[in-house]
Parts: sequence; C-alpha cells; structure tokens
Amino acid sequence: MPKMKTHKGSQKRFQKTGSGKLKRSHAYTSHLFANKSQKQKRKLRKSDIVSAGDYKRIKQMLPNK
Repeated sequence: MPKMKTHKGSQKRFQKTGSGKLKRSHAYTSHLFANKSQKQKRKLRKSDIVSAGDYKRIKQMLPNK
C-alpha cells in the first residue's frame, strides 16, 4: 500500500498544539475592515482551536501531524 500523502493546503493552515489539538486562524481578516467593529477585528487576530465536528476530517488530511 502506498504512503498517505499530506494535504498541502491543510498543512499550511493548521498547526498542532502541545496537547495534540489543531490550531487554526480566523477567516475574514484580509480586507473590508472599515465595516467591522474594533472588537471583532481584535477577536479575529487570535488563533482558535478546530471544532470537534471538523477535527476528524482535518486529521485525515494530515496523517503525519
């Protein structure tokens, strides 16, 4: 059986934390900031943990992480 290949787009977007969870960045952070509140922009700066519903699907794309 051939080796499992890493999904390169996912590899660039997700990082593993020390406890084994997957860390992700927020969407909506590239432009149109005049329409967003300061509170929203501040919250979008911080990273977040991948939700439980998405974890299994993303984990399959990253076999070596």
